[in-house]
Order: sequence, then C-alpha cells, then structure tokens
Amino acid sequence: MEFFLKIAIVRLSAMGDIVHSAIVLQFIKNIYPKSEIDWIVEKSMSAILKDNNDIHKIIEVELKKFKKTKKISDLTEQIKIIKSLPKYDYIIDMQGLLKSALITKFMKGDVYGFDKDSVREGIASFFYKHKINMPYDANTIDRNVQVVSKSLNLGITSKDIFEKKPFLFYRNENKIIYDYLSKEKKNIIFVIGSTWPSRNYPKEKFVEIANELKENILVIWGSEEEKKDGEYIEQHSDFATLVPRTDLNTLKALIAQCDLLIGNDTGPTHMAWAMNIPSITIFGPTPISRVYITDINKVVKSPSKVNPYKLNKEDYSIKEIDSYEICSIARELL
Repeated sequence: MEFFLKIAIVRLSAMGDIVHSAIVLQFIKNIYPKSEIDWIVEKSMSAILKDNNDIHKIIEVELKKFKKTKKISDLTEQIKIIKSLPKYDYIIDMQGLLKSALITKFMKGDVYGFDKDSVREGIASFFYKHKINMPYDANTIDRNVQVVSKSLNLGITSKDIFEKKPFLFYRNENKIIYDYLSKEKKNIIFVIGSTWPSRNYPKEKFVEIANELKENILVIWGSEEEKKDGEYIEQHSDFATLVPRTDLNTLKALIAQCDLLIGNDTGPTHMAWAMNIPSITIFGPTPISRVYITDINKVVKSPSKVNPYKLNKEDYSIKEIDSYEICSIARELL
C-alpha cells in the first residue's frame, strides 16, 4: 500500500550543507514514491536544488536580506511566505539552528528535528514536537540522513549512501564552459577558495599540482580574492586556466564534465561527490567526518587534530600537506 505524504524539509544554507542534505530525496521517494516534498531554502542557494524531479516545490526565503537591512517589513514578508504554505504531514528541520527552527514555528504540521544535545544551537529543539538524537561529532552526511530516516522510519543505511544515485541536476547551462574543456587531456577542476583563509590550500601548491599532473586544469572562483589567487595559478602554470565566474546551474554542468575535482572543504568540492565525480578534498582545520570517503572520493588531511565542537580558525596546518601526496592520489583516480 502506497502512502501519499506531504513533506517539508527546512535546510536554508550553506552550499555544502544543502548538498549533503539533498541526498535524502531519493531515499524518501524510494519508500514513498507518491510523496510531495517541498524544500525551504535561501533564495541565493536554491539553484543547487533546481531540476531535481524528487522535489515538488522549492520555497525561497531571504532571511539574509533581513539580516542585512534590519527592516521589519523584510522580515514580515518572509513570515508571510511561510504562513501561506499548506499543512504538512512531516516538517523536518535538517539545519538545527534557531533561525531554521523559528521558520517551522510558522508552519502547519508536526515538526521533527535534532534534540538539544545533537546541535550547536540546542535552543532550536524547543520548537520541535519530535526530537531525534544523533551525535554532533558524527559524520555530517549520516547526521543529515538519519534525522530524516528516523523521522520517516526509512531505515537508511551507510550502504544505501555509498550506492546513491547522482542527485544534482542542471539545464540550460551557459555553453561557454565547453570552450574550456579538452578532448586530448583530462579535465581537472581546482576549487581554491572557501569560507575561511585557514581552510584554503596555498595557491603555490595548487601550481605544483598543476605542473606535476600536466592535464587541463580549470580553476573556478567565487570572489575577487579567489580570482586573484586563480590568476596567480594561471600565470605560474602552462596547464591552468581561470574559468569565467559561473552561476550555480552552470557550475553543476562544468563539474559533471570533469574527470577529477581537487579542492578545499567547501560547497563546490562536495558537489562532485553528489554527482559521482572523482574528487580529492583537502582538509586542514575541519574534520574529515564532513564527507564520505569512497573508491572515487578521497581526502587528504593535515596533521592537526580537530575538535568538531570548536573549530580553530587559526589552524593553518593545511599548508603542511605535500602537493605530491595529492598528485599521487590524483593519478590513481585518473
């Protein structure tokens, strides 16, 4: 007997967290194929989810706009959007922050989320009717999957995650990216930026990787500072090219065409895992428990110890990673 369920997922940001959350969609649909899944997300991040047929509707909010303007009218507008939503059988807050929990307060239906011991902002659990325990230091993807699995009684296992189908999609991408792809050499994407400087592998060592591998290296960027670092890599390697800045839809398309992605612990790097594209994630001050290590998705970690409960933004140990260690793994994946 098939059940029709209306399910709402609240995961507003950030890029990597949305990627690591979106894997649950295929598992929900496997068990409840007739379900309708709506996803509440920050407008600036919604393109990550677009063109996924497992999503019934993407509801865009702009809480960051209110944070910037501090105008009550902007907040009222967002609350109005949430209040206009239909009643759901399940509302699942995958984010576990006060802002995401507050959104569920204005929604209609039973709310599921992490208990107070399972999230950084324990007060968020006050807003949930059903609370799920999952250690905060557990694998990030496992945490995302299990809060949904336990809410909906899906019984998702690690084996299911390892055998996942690609779950990021694109359409009508900017065709300029195809001008940068090579038919003679392997296409390797470098993701050189992230949210903190200490999470960034040195640009000089990215040059060493490019010059050692001697393949078609495509450097992507998302800020002016990253662009400058990309220009440095391009200027110091005959094999590296700085790609024009793209939107998220076109970025998905570019990653889908590459043979390997090498990058810092950040959203675009995790997109490769989501699309079943070979990748090497470089870790410094963040824990490798953020990702799944597979036959094609590898990690390289600096020697420092990481406390997942209190990350040290002054840990620049990522600089100590030998570029030739990364090259060795890259050759195996290529």
